[in-house]
Order: sequence, then structure tokens, then C-alpha cells
Amino acid sequence: MNMDNNKKDRAFVQKRIIKLVMVLLAFMGVVVFRYAWLQLVQGSELAARMRYQVGHDYSVQSPRGAIVDRNGRELAVSTMTKSLFVDPNHVEDAAQLAKDLAPLVGKTEQEILDDIAVGGGFSWVKRRLEQSEYEAIRALIREKGYAVCLGFRDEAKRYYPNDVLAANVLGFVGTDDKGLDGIEQALDKYIKGEVTESFIYADTRERPILESIFAQHGYQGDKCKTIQLTIDSAIQFIVEQELDRAMAENSPLRINCIVMDPRTAEVLAMASRPSYNPNRFWDYDQDVWKNRAVSSVYEPGSTFKAVVAGALLQEGIVAPNQIFVDPGKVTYSGKEIYNWNRESFGTVTFADVVKQSLNTGFAIFGYDLGADNLISYAKLFGFGEPTGIELPGEEAGILYSPDVMVDSDIATMSIGQSIAVTPLQLITAFCAIANDGILLRPHIVKMIKNANGSTYSETHVEEVRRTIDSATDKTLVGLLEQVVASGGGGKASVRGYRIAGKTGTAQKVNEYGSGYMEGKYIASFCGFAPVENPQVALLVMIDEPLGVFYGGQIAAPVAGRIFSQIFRYLRIEPSDAPLGVDADELDATIGEGDASIHNFKPREVPKTPEPQAEPAPTENLAPESARVPNFYGKSIRESARLANEAGISFAAEGSGFAVSQSIGAGEIVDKGTTVKVQFSP
Repeated sequence: MNMDNNKKDRAFVQKRIIKLVMVLLAFMGVVVFRYAWLQLVQGSELAARMRYQVGHDYSVQSPRGAIVDRNGRELAVSTMTKSLFVDPNHVEDAAQLAKDLAPLVGKTEQEILDDIAVGGGFSWVKRRLEQSEYEAIRALIREKGYAVCLGFRDEAKRYYPNDVLAANVLGFVGTDDKGLDGIEQALDKYIKGEVTESFIYADTRERPILESIFAQHGYQGDKCKTIQLTIDSAIQFIVEQELDRAMAENSPLRINCIVMDPRTAEVLAMASRPSYNPNRFWDYDQDVWKNRAVSSVYEPGSTFKAVVAGALLQEGIVAPNQIFVDPGKVTYSGKEIYNWNRESFGTVTFADVVKQSLNTGFAIFGYDLGADNLISYAKLFGFGEPTGIELPGEEAGILYSPDVMVDSDIATMSIGQSIAVTPLQLITAFCAIANDGILLRPHIVKMIKNANGSTYSETHVEEVRRTIDSATDKTLVGLLEQVVASGGGGKASVRGYRIAGKTGTAQKVNEYGSGYMEGKYIASFCGFAPVENPQVALLVMIDEPLGVFYGGQIAAPVAGRIFSQIFRYLRIEPSDAPLGVDADELDATIGEGDASIHNFKPREVPKTPEPQAEPAPTENLAPESARVPNFYGKSIRESARLANEAGISFAAEGSGFAVSQSIGAGEIVDKGTTVKVQFSP
């Protein structure tokens, strides 16, 4: 009986087990079928859905490479900053979010609503936040629980620690790390930050999940090259400080200045005024972004006579002591050319023709040189083609074709008209004169370094060609030295140093028609020093000065002050040879001959700016009131800026920081009133 019961129990258990196994097998079959269905049939669709819901595409950027001066001082650097984005899909109350966020990011509520209206899972709100903005937004996210819809991403931000210094050389960078001007544009491919695309899975707070926890994302160190310029920040500062002073004293439309080492053709400084702050380039008119030292052309006037004199000496047409009887006026193709004072200088030597910049002498001798030789020597000195410097937008200048030149074209080109050059071309030609007649290719990039500090490329002295023989060049240098020692360039002299150079005062060509603009001039000085061992070449070009407009009066003094400070900075020892007549003892009107062509009768040189003189287009000289700023404790640069903003003239005395001013701060004066400010170290 018991055996029968045991058999029945065993059979019952076995049936139960079989049923359980069948159920499990059926369940496993359903699971396997479902798994196969999800993987094989719906796999692609579900993977895409997951990627959309929790996946994020990341663009990981390394900072843009730095730009430094020849001594390693930083001119442009990049740092990693936070950029704010919004996920429109997770915004619950768009109006409230816009209201809370607008004052923190400097945008209007409507602008933020527009960002949200883009839709999708990502929209930029503001890129490259300041640290204060980032901290304020972080606090808002914690306080209001906006982590589900607001987030940050790392991006590189460009900074220019010296603000305006060398702005026209450096250029600036757009929001997508693309160089838009200057060195930033020209060498963008070397210094542009590297962007690495990556994909991670993350939760709603952008925290990595799954295998993305182990993936690297975010800033991973510097990877880009560093650009070392030939610019010397100290010399650049000296130049820009003096340009600010000249802007205040002469109220010109603009000023350009270039300093070069004639032994290497390296640019030590290149500056323009007005300029801008590349940290906020969008606040300025696009016209001031332009680096006019390389991208604008003008008639050089008497400074070009240095090249013509070299050609005349080389061809044996003249000798320094050759006698010349000055007629006071010459006529070619019906056009009359006068000396600067419309008078004859009588019997003079060719050395006097150069020293006193006689238009008649250069026109006569230049005509003897001929069109072919004149154009040929201009090309030998680098005119008519870009120099090839590492800057964007360089102009080639304008040269006549010899076969179309008439007599008057030859004569006028011989005195620096009927030719258009860039400031860089002109100073490069003077560097050739300073360098024993050998033309070098100018450079502003000294070296490109890899991220690990090794050298990627390095610039070396590059000889282009010989322009004139060594003996001829030495004679020419001697003539140019006399221009500064006892001629029209006397105000560029520095006691104890031998300086060679040439002044120029050219009428401005009418940009919107033919001929020249009445009362518009470009005053300039170009030279080099010390004569016995040239180490510094300098060009100062003042466009449309107000009042006094002769290069010997307003450009030469600026050059002299710059020379003096550079000599001290570079510790250049004074020359052994005695200096010529001191600048203060010279008649500053000697040597200016360009303003007397085409029957034009020049104004007499005013001792002070003429009240009736036509102002530069950018100046507002209407007789309205202005409040005198407080200059106390300010540098010359800052004082000049304040004066320009107030609409008054500014005369600086001494150096260092302001200690007194001739008109008290806050007083109301007529616009254009001159305030003398005393500076002391």
C-alpha cells in the first residue's frame, strides 16, 4: 500500500517538474524571442533613440597658441573658459528662465527666448563667459534647479594682456577661434586650437554614464604652436606713447610708425593711430582695424629722393660736390615745379640739393636719369611689389610703366610724386641704404615653436639683391647724414649720435577724383642710426596734420624723441664724431619741396597752427564747450586719450606721470583749447 502511494507521489512531482520546466522554457523562449526582436529587428532604432536621449556630441578644444615678442613677453594668450548652453527640450518655464538669466549674461530676455526657441537639445546662450559671469550663473542653477536645462562647455578664450599695444599687428580672433586680422589671421593654421570630436553617454546633468565614465573628455593640455615675433614690446611701447603724444599735438587723421633693424630687416615696432583694443574689437570702426603700414599706399614725397639720389650717384650723373645753378623753377610738359619757397638757391652743390631738398635739382637730374633707369632703380629698392612680410593685406604700391611716362611724369617722380608706396616699402628701402646697399626681405615673425618648446621653423636674414654699389651707398649715407646734421631733418637729431635721414611733405592724392586735395598733406621722416653702425631704422608718417604740416617740423621731432629713447633702451653708445648743428638752431622750414608742384602756391609756414586751416575729417573743431579732464597721475598715453575724448588739444612736457596742468580739471573751455601738462618720473 505504501509502495503504491510512493509511486503516485513521485509521478506527481515529476509532472510538476515537467510543467515547471515547460513554463521556464516557454518564458525563456519569450525572452529570447523578445531579445532577438529588440536586437535584430528594432536594434538600430532603439540605439538611435538612446543616443538621442542620453548621448552627447562633445567638441573638445585645446587653447590657441600664444603670440610673444622677441623676448618672450606675452602679446596674445588663450585660457580655457566656460560657455553657457541651454537644452530647449527640458525648459519648463521659458519666460522665467529668460528673466532670471538675462541680467547675468548681458542679454535681453527676448534674446534668450530666441535662443530657447531654436528647439532641439542644444542652443548656445553665451560663449566664453567671464569668471564672474560663470560663478553667478552657477549660483543661479543651484538655487533655481536649472541643471536639467542649462549647462557649460569648455572653450578657449583669447586675451591680449597689453590691450592696444601692437593691436594692428596682432589682429584678433572671432568666436569660432578663427583669426580675422593681423598675425592671428596670417598664421591661423599654426596657432588655431585643436578641436577633437567625441561622443559620451551622460545623465541629465551632463555626468558621464556607462563606458563614458572611463573616457577622457574636456581640456587635455596645450597642443598648438607658439608664434614669436620680432617685435620688441618695450620699443613698441615707446613708439605708441610718442604717437599718442603726436596725435594730441597735431590732431592728424592718422599716424603710422615702423622701427626696423637694418642689419636683419626685422620689424622691432609697427604702430598706427588711431588704433583699437583687440579684446573688444567689435566696439571700434572697422577702418581702425587696418594695418596701414602694409595695406595703404601714398605718395612718399621728398623721402623718396633718397632713392633717386642713390640712382643718380650710381649712374654717375652727379657727384656730391658737383655745381648746380638753381633756376628756382623748371617746366616739363607744361607743368611747373618750384622749390619749397618758390625762390632760387643760386649756385649750390648736389650735396646742398639733397640737404635742402631742392625740387628743381631733383627734377632736372631725374630727367637726365630717364624713365627706364628711374623705374629700374625703384624696383631694385623694392617698390612696385609686396615685400613678402608675414602679414595679411599687403599692397604692392603703384609704379609707372616707363614706356608711358611723359617728361612731367619723370620730373614729378624724381621728387617723390607720381609713385605710390607703402610705409613698409619705404623703410625697407632705407634699410637697404643703411645696410651697405643690400636689400633684405623684412620679417615680423622670428620663430614658430612647437607645443613642447622645440623649434618648428625659424626666420633667417634673407638677402634679396644689391641695389647700389657699396662705395655709392657710403656717399649717399653721408649726404643723408647732412640732412639731419644741418638740413631740414634737424629736429630728428639726438645730441651725441650720428643720424641719417630724409624728411618729406607730400600733397595727398584725391581719392575720389584726379589731382591733389587742397590743404591736405602727409608729413614724414625716414632715417637710421647710428651712421657708423646702423642698428635702428625709423619711419614716422603723419597723415593730414592740423596747422603746421611740414615733415621737418612735426614728423622729425617725433622721430628724434623715439630715436633718443631707443638708444637708451638698447644701450647704444654715443658716436665719437661731433654732431652737426643742434635741431633747435635750425630753420625747420628748410628741405621741404613737395608742396610746390602743378602751379600750387604753398602757404607760409605758420609758427602756430593756422586758425583757418582745414581740419582733418575726423576732428570736430566747432566752437563748443569742453570740460578739461583731470590729468593728475596719468601717463602721457592715458592723458592723450582723455584729451582726445574731451575734444581739447594736449601738450606734454617732460616724461613719466602728470604732476600739474595749465588749466584746472573740470573747467569749461572752448573745444580745441590747448592744455599744457607737466610730467615727472
